[in-house]
Amino acid sequence: LQLLSTLLLLLVPLLSSRAASLFPHDCSDIYKQDTVRPSGVYTIYPIGPLSGIQVFCDMSSLGGRWTVFQRRMDGSVNFYRPWAYYKLGFGNAAGEHWLGLENLFHLSQKKRFELLVIVEDFEGHTVYARYRWFSVGPESLGYPLYVSGFIDGGAGDSLSYHNRQKFSTFDIDLDNYSLNCAKLFLGGFWYNNCQRTNPNGVYRWGADDTINSVGVEWSTWKGHNYSLKAISFMMRPVQ
Repeated sequence: LQLLSTLLLLLVPLLSSRAASLFPHDCSDIYKQDTVRPSGVYTIYPIGPLSGIQVFCDMSSLGGRWTVFQRRMDGSVNFYRPWAYYKLGFGNAAGEHWLGLENLFHLSQKKRFELLVIVEDFEGHTVYARYRWFSVGPESLGYPLYVSGFIDGGAGDSLSYHNRQKFSTFDIDLDNYSLNCAKLFLGGFWYNNCQRTNPNGVYRWGADDTINSVGVEWSTWKGHNYSLKAISFMMRPVQ
């Protein structure tokens, strides 16, 4: 029995490593397979062998290994969508996309993650905000956002205001405002009362106060009436 126990202790890490190679849970597992892997689209398995989904892996920003779960870059995808789409995901991993709240929940159950948000304006400037801890709760609780440990990369902190908030869409209103924030700001997000960032808002071009606060915004950097050229939310396991 002692010999069998010893063999099992030796085999478990090997089997776990093999499983991570065959069915990577996130982009960090893919990175471990080959440290020269470039950024691009890969398949991960957040729930198990039958849950394969395509994601964009950022293998270069701040050490790489990032699983991108939200990206805006050209306005090619409509982000004003109902709950069912935000739950399961939409768009194209090679371009604009949302990975899906259910996938985010399962990803954040197995490891402790950090978050990186990279934003770019139409003048060619890029900055970021980083958070030491990030996770998403289950649908039964409204897919709440948990984020803390802000590190400033020039963007300022527009996300901590949304900490512990449930997700809201135009058809399911779980925010803290008397009206529906998703309808008011034409997006879907962890709205509070209502927002200091609106990454899933209407894709517009730079500074424009024609319609207040409905663009792709990160208010601590450019204010509420500057719609960004690009924004990406990405997560990776804490080392």
